Amino acid sequence: MSSGARVIEVEIQNETHQTQERLRFASVPRIGEGIRLREPDGCWASYDVLDVWYQKAEFGDVWMPYLHVCMTPNEQPTPAPPPAHSSFAEPLRSPVWGEEEVPPSTG
Repeated sequence: MSSGARVIEVEIQNETHQTQERLRFASVPRIGEGIRLREPDGCWASYDVLDVWYQKAEFGDVWMPYLHVCMTPNEQPTPAPPPAHSSFAEPLRSPVWGEEEVPPSTG
């Protein structure tokens, strides 16, 4: 690394996966900016920066940046469609007004 290049260690709190990790950036991303993070499955996904704050480090007079991120909505996987009905299953129907479950009379 050249003497002019500086990196900033940032703690990322990931709301989507409920995880925390530290990454190095050339500059601290701002609220509303997007960043790319590696998913647990190894693929890359886009995340939105929801919040940025600084806390004093445990050592010296150093302030550490923290990011709160959430996966960008169009990156989130879509839920799987419901399973198709079997041709042997009874079709679903909506109840008719006034129709009630009445036990058979025994008398």
